[in-house]
Amino acid sequence: MKKKKKKIRLKKQAYYLLAVIVFLVVGVILGINFYNDFKYKQTNEYKLTSKGYSLEDTNVLLDKLSENSISSLINQDKNDTIVGLVKEKYFLEKNLDRYLAYIEEEEEDNLTDVVAIVNVNADHKWYEEELETDTSLNEQMIVNKFYALSEDYTPENLVSIPLDYSYGTEGENQLIEYAYDKFLDLWQAAHDEGFYLMVTSSYRDYASQKEIYDYRKATQGERKADETAARPGHSEHQTGLVVDMTSTTEPSATDFSESEAYKWLKEHAHEFGFIERYPEGKTYLTGYSPESWHWRYVGIEAATVMHEENITYDEYYAFYIAK
Repeated sequence: MKKKKKKIRLKKQAYYLLAVIVFLVVGVILGINFYNDFKYKQTNEYKLTSKGYSLEDTNVLLDKLSENSISSLINQDKNDTIVGLVKEKYFLEKNLDRYLAYIEEEEEDNLTDVVAIVNVNADHKWYEEELETDTSLNEQMIVNKFYALSEDYTPENLVSIPLDYSYGTEGENQLIEYAYDKFLDLWQAAHDEGFYLMVTSSYRDYASQKEIYDYRKATQGERKADETAARPGHSEHQTGLVVDMTSTTEPSATDFSESEAYKWLKEHAHEFGFIERYPEGKTYLTGYSPESWHWRYVGIEAATVMHEENITYDEYYAFYIAK
């Protein structure tokens, strides 16, 4: 009998111990889950999804935005416009506030255009601010209606373009040597296809550009002059990296855009590091009317990216260099 009671007592103790163990295990599991849940609720992912952002959009925001921008998003209502902007290929976080301001001011809903316009500073009026061109970038320096060269800037290693390839007088047209070498390769490739390209203008110093701009301003007015000519210091011609060119069969610049030589250049110039600097349909980004004759040397790698992505040099510089 005593043995039986002892057995029952031991059995009860075992059950009790087992219950205690189960209770502790369940408690630990619940505690861990509670802790994990508490920790997750402190994460930006939870806070953003709680605002109504999908998990996919949340991951995009977390990947593209800094902690400060995420904190700002968490403290405001869900903003689908920001999600759309962040998903744009050329989105730059440093410009986020300017994107939003431009959208509000211009009532613009094409986010691709918004990003492009703001990135190239075209949300400002042309020439509204003057930024110094970084000439140490060599063929990748930018000169436009915001970035300017100094009055005394003269490129090094200018070489003359022979009259076999250019109009004017001997020595009148010049390019930086490394750009000239690539121009010769371009010229020969075009010639092999039956096109005889001719340079009509190339390097111009500050004084020459001032003379051109002042004349157009006096005869056509400032607005028209700004559409067709750069203000002094803002001309790419001063870089020594530009050729204006047509062909012997279409010598007129105004007719060149309809020529077969131009079509060939659009397809192949990037292979030699040249780009059409002011293409049709991009005036709102470049500030200039289309110039089928104006070709700028930027290097093969950069030119190829622009050709493949169909972007202007202003867009390329903002996203790939200045970012």
